[in-house]
Amino acid sequence: MSSWTVTCCVSVVLSLTAPGDADQGQRDESERAAACFRDANEICRNDGGRLWGVSLCGPILLVDPATRDAFANQADGENQLQKSGDVFRGKLPPTVNIANTAIEWAGTRWTMVMLPLPADQHRRNALLAHEMWHRIQDQLGFPSSGAANNHLDTRDGRIWLQLEWRALAAALRSTGDQEREVIVDAALFRARRHQIFPNAAQEERSMELNEGLAEYTGVRLSGSTDLRQFVVAGDLKDAAGKESFVRSFAYATGPAYGLLLDEADPQWRKSIRGGDDLAEILLRLARLKIPDDVESAANARAEKYSAAQLIAAEKQREQDRQKLLALYRARFVDGPVLTIPLRKMNMQFNPGNLIPLETRGTVYPQIRVIDQWGVLDVSSNGALMSADFTRVTVPAPADFAEGRELKGDGWTLELNPGWSVKRVQNGNFAAEEQRAPASPPGSR
Repeated sequence: MSSWTVTCCVSVVLSLTAPGDADQGQRDESERAAACFRDANEICRNDGGRLWGVSLCGPILLVDPATRDAFANQADGENQLQKSGDVFRGKLPPTVNIANTAIEWAGTRWTMVMLPLPADQHRRNALLAHEMWHRIQDQLGFPSSGAANNHLDTRDGRIWLQLEWRALAAALRSTGDQEREVIVDAALFRARRHQIFPNAAQEERSMELNEGLAEYTGVRLSGSTDLRQFVVAGDLKDAAGKESFVRSFAYATGPAYGLLLDEADPQWRKSIRGGDDLAEILLRLARLKIPDDVESAANARAEKYSAAQLIAAEKQREQDRQKLLALYRARFVDGPVLTIPLRKMNMQFNPGNLIPLETRGTVYPQIRVIDQWGVLDVSSNGALMSADFTRVTVPAPADFAEGRELKGDGWTLELNPGWSVKRVQNGNFAAEEQRAPASPPGSR
């Protein structure tokens, strides 16, 4: 793949000095944003719709999380943004979460990307292309996924996933028979994980065909001249350093399997469907097969990937995890707590640090939730999202006073009109929608 130059901004800074200087600063910001959009267009032109049969080009929104300043490559559908040079700019309202994602806002479906962008040229390209894919993924037949993948926070789940990553890295560094051998190892380690956790295959596929294909797209359109090394030194290396794998694992497996599939059959993307497994497709196209006795073969082959050291490290992590889960049970289950219902929820969070709390749901160490009731901002100490995404729980407010703004340990809640927080049983609290008083009999 050819490489091209990216000149887009790495940060947006407004210098608050004299009015004339401020005007110049705004013009500079708009020009830097325009450069980003030109680079995005260059990515689209280089692709030409060949990767997925659909153009990635479309509305893009660059947003500075610190200031909520927004820069767009086109007008929105509700005239919320104003023309500024070659871009449109404005302020994103507090009722909109800021994240690298696809979003509906102001009558337009956007690719939203947070500023500052990565300093590395190819990583910037990869991020832009990744998020542009999310805007079109529904029309490609790959819906977004909220699969929990809680098994990937357990000792065995993490061990077999990391062994799979190590085998994938070896495959990307190899050729010929050596490559084929370690591809089988990677698929074998995956099969062993799915053998241990019966629901793992379906949940992992769901996330892989969401974030995994998005990251593969980013890698393919990054402009790097050595895509395999790009994944080995970046996605696969970075993956193991994440606090949690439950939502982040596919950023590594997706591009790794994708590049190996490109070698096995450059047309593989035309036939992939929702529910397919990337490893199974690769085995079929490469005419490879894993051993029938998955457990014995996986245990034997794990030794050449430094499994003993990995197992020791994960044993210690599991002991630490159990202590952390005890703290979270005391905080979010034993109470007292504030429970908030979820109806039309939109959330902003870090996918690399989530902590499953058994069947109770998942702890998000930091999260911002917007719903019909208002805005919940958890800056520290976490919130518990139920497994069915019907409620979010935080510790009860220490000093409760009825009103639209409440605070607790690490969180703030701003309620919309028509909602209130009430005391319920055992010192707990709940957010409730206020009902209009019933009309007396005979009234009109």
